[in-house]
Amino acid sequence: MKKRTIAITVLIIAQFIDLVDTTITNVALPSIQRDLDATDAHLEWIMAGYLLAFAVLLITGGRLGDIFGRRTMFLIGVAGFGLSSLWAASADTGTMLVAARVVQGGFAGVMVPQVLSSVQVMYEPAERGKIYGLIGAMSALGSVVGLIAGGWMVEADLFGLGWRSVFLVNVPICVVLLAVASIFVPNSRSDNPPKLDLIGVVLASTTVFLVEFPLIDGRMADWAPWIWVMLGASPVALVVFVLQQRAKMRRDGSSLLPMQLFANHGFSSGLVVQILFWTANGCYILSLGYYLQTALGFSPLATGLTIFAMSVGSIVISPAGDPLAKKFGKYVILAGGLIQAAAFVWAIYTINDKGTSLSGWDLALALGISGAGMVLLIVPLLDESLRTVPAVSAGAASGAFATFQQLGYSLGVAVGGVVFFNTAGDRPTFDSLNEGVIKALWITVAAFALSGLCALIMPKLRPHDAQPAEGQPEAPAVAASH
Repeated sequence: MKKRTIAITVLIIAQFIDLVDTTITNVALPSIQRDLDATDAHLEWIMAGYLLAFAVLLITGGRLGDIFGRRTMFLIGVAGFGLSSLWAASADTGTMLVAARVVQGGFAGVMVPQVLSSVQVMYEPAERGKIYGLIGAMSALGSVVGLIAGGWMVEADLFGLGWRSVFLVNVPICVVLLAVASIFVPNSRSDNPPKLDLIGVVLASTTVFLVEFPLIDGRMADWAPWIWVMLGASPVALVVFVLQQRAKMRRDGSSLLPMQLFANHGFSSGLVVQILFWTANGCYILSLGYYLQTALGFSPLATGLTIFAMSVGSIVISPAGDPLAKKFGKYVILAGGLIQAAAFVWAIYTINDKGTSLSGWDLALALGISGAGMVLLIVPLLDESLRTVPAVSAGAASGAFATFQQLGYSLGVAVGGVVFFNTAGDRPTFDSLNEGVIKALWITVAAFALSGLCALIMPKLRPHDAQPAEGQPEAPAVAASH
């Protein structure tokens, strides 16, 4: 096996366990509440704390990889992720578990940006499509596998560990990743690494926090006035950040997030597709998963297995993703978005038609088709968005791309949650839950359709035609040490 193949396998596994960890805890929450006497607020923040810390540190984590070496930061991220997972597994109070999850999310924010940025420097543009396709398929699998694995581990009560097993499983995986990555992953960095922009770090983190925190906490806080004040302050913080970044770039060329990235047509238009696509995902994962368990009495494992049909569809279509992307480019993204929208229209019809007799098999074909559409969108999206980004900015671009993913997911959870829970009411009945999930899934349909249609604004160049933008360094401007 080639050294590069081992390296990319390690990197993709690391991204996969992060995606699994965003959902694996969902199914363990009732057990955690009973065992730790945790409050409802604790349960919310066991999930939200991870997502918030992850989102806040993504851009910074990407830039740290550019400066200090991507393997170095990847190893730090993996080690911290493993240790904080062990801390979470040993928590004896709700507050301690929340703290462990915040730390775990922070280290994930250091670890994950190194994956896409390493692909940028390990592979030539014409080679990246297949790798992005594999990453896309794993992305489609990650959140669903988390539901299934978590449900199985909690119900099986492995070694009498109960819910703690969903965190302990990360520890041996991280040990193996550390050992293999230290040998095989190249420590790529810029030949002329920029200085760390500490003011930019603070401003970027503040901006993301002002968006993410109210989206995550808004429903819990009943959308109190201070939630809207934070959301209103976020554009102001963004403007300050942009102005500071431009001034920093003019002064010494070492801004945290190179503003010229957003002048890159492929990158900026890809971000629009990214945020709409993940908004759709956040919306359906919350509303459909809750509906199946609450209205129809599905177990956590049965819920995960139902949604797993999406992963089956994605696996089946994955071999065709890269060839189609190379031949048709952005039009494959368009098709992927519209296929997912149509699949969820079918799911809505099925849910409404079957009522209380709905089974997982009734949704299998619609969700499987949606999974196929997901791969068709993800595979070319990564390639079309990142192929003309210069290697010197790979970490910053990867961090920004992952941040928009997280913002979209949080937005979907927030909007879908408001629509679903407000429609279901304080004392939900089957009819009100049914109406709530249908309304929320129509938001999913709209977001998927828009994500596909927005692909039309992306450039038409194929990956092998891509050239660095004028004035930008080419890929050889990156040094790799082993």
